[in-house]
Amino acid sequence: MMINRCQRLISLTRTPSILKTFTTVTEVTEPDIISPQHKQSATEKRLYRRLSELGATGGTVAQTLNQYMREGNFVKKIELERCVRELRRYGKYQHALEVMEWMDKREINFSNTDLAVRLDLISKVHGVSEAERFFNNLSPSLQTRNTYGALLNAYCKSQMTDKAFGLFKQLESKNFTTPLSFNNIMTLYIGLNQPEKVPPLIEEMKKRKIHLSTFSYNIWMQSFSMLGDIPGVERVFEEITRDKKETCNWTTYSNLAGAYVKAGLVEKAESALKLLENETKHPSREAYHFLITFYSSLNNKEQVHRVSSLLKSSFETTSNMSYRIILQALSKISDLDGLKTWFEEWESTCSYYDTRVANVVISCYLRHNMVEEAELVFHGSVKRSSGPFVQTLVLFMKHYLASHQIDLAMKCLETASAQAEIGNWYPHSESIDVFLEYFEKEKDVAGAEKLFKILQKLKCVDDKVYSHLLQTYIAAGKTEPDMGKRIEQDGIVVTPELGNMLKKVCTV
Repeated sequence: MMINRCQRLISLTRTPSILKTFTTVTEVTEPDIISPQHKQSATEKRLYRRLSELGATGGTVAQTLNQYMREGNFVKKIELERCVRELRRYGKYQHALEVMEWMDKREINFSNTDLAVRLDLISKVHGVSEAERFFNNLSPSLQTRNTYGALLNAYCKSQMTDKAFGLFKQLESKNFTTPLSFNNIMTLYIGLNQPEKVPPLIEEMKKRKIHLSTFSYNIWMQSFSMLGDIPGVERVFEEITRDKKETCNWTTYSNLAGAYVKAGLVEKAESALKLLENETKHPSREAYHFLITFYSSLNNKEQVHRVSSLLKSSFETTSNMSYRIILQALSKISDLDGLKTWFEEWESTCSYYDTRVANVVISCYLRHNMVEEAELVFHGSVKRSSGPFVQTLVLFMKHYLASHQIDLAMKCLETASAQAEIGNWYPHSESIDVFLEYFEKEKDVAGAEKLFKILQKLKCVDDKVYSHLLQTYIAAGKTEPDMGKRIEQDGIVVTPELGNMLKKVCTV
């Protein structure tokens, strides 16, 4: 059905000229709370591969695991935990949670760490309120430092400041405070763009003799980077290198490189990137991803290609995410030939056609006004994937809006809204404003009403939308007697300005 809709879009928009079809600072992330990396067994690789490909193959986690066992395979708890870890790492939270739910139905005992992981996944898949409910339903003996910490992390990630600080106080009263608790609060401050509040927390940790983890040092370093304090960044880096209990990891070097890149200190950035690359002796896809991204920020085409090839040779398979990072880097440095080569390689080898990878190429082509090339990639996506294509259509919509092709932009919006039935999506207010202002200027009531119906379906009608709609009616000299009733049904508060416009439009 989704493919048919996209094909209708393509056919409808075919015209002679159209449709011949950093902030580079390393993001602070929560350290993984499942067991460390290990060399997977062949059996475990087969299991993880099946689970990781569910997006393409269909079916559920439960069906996959049950079939796997019916084939005579025995699955150990530690193997399932490692599958959960890998699924989490690549953002497949729904499937990771389903693995844990399958484990629960099989009455596999959960450790405190397992429960914390499950709470974290619930917050990501179902929201913080469901995570709270899960926590509250745990027996007091299971409301441990781990589960409290996972709930605090969920509050901080969602920037629920009152609840985060309240829970932090509870942790202190129960003597559950750990470096991770402070890390969560500092991460919250980073997310709130309040980096100046991080150094005082570090001083508090030192005063209370709470151990600074590598992650603590990394957040501290990032706070100085955000403040533009390079000497501060370097002081923190020197301190961690002197710390006998903690060591620099690739994230530390990534933060250092990011600070230098942001400050435009190219030579220092390149030196830090060499330190970062030395940390990839024990391969980490994420480390390579940051290397590639930073080199693109330095506009270093040669290094982008070199590290991309190194990434590819370091693993048995190159993940969709890795290809996406590589293509984003090539797009940033406008290496269109390299972009085409790597994209074609991905298309010829991928086991799951991820439309997000194709979207990177489409976006780049549209930015360079290569519309026909972008449409060819879109056609290929429609043939090989069931979608959704909402974000792809949004890319085309923005291009058409920028080039003042309103009819084509409307068709993209209309098709995207039809696909949005399967997920929550709302067009950006900036795009809506372009449509509204155009229809008002053209005195196009029919166009404005068509847009209004789409926005109403997406549940993003507000007083601003009604204001533009009313102004369009007024500019066109037309009336709508039922407009007051419509505003009331949509629950819009009638301001004095809106009331004055209503009087003009509702006049019979």
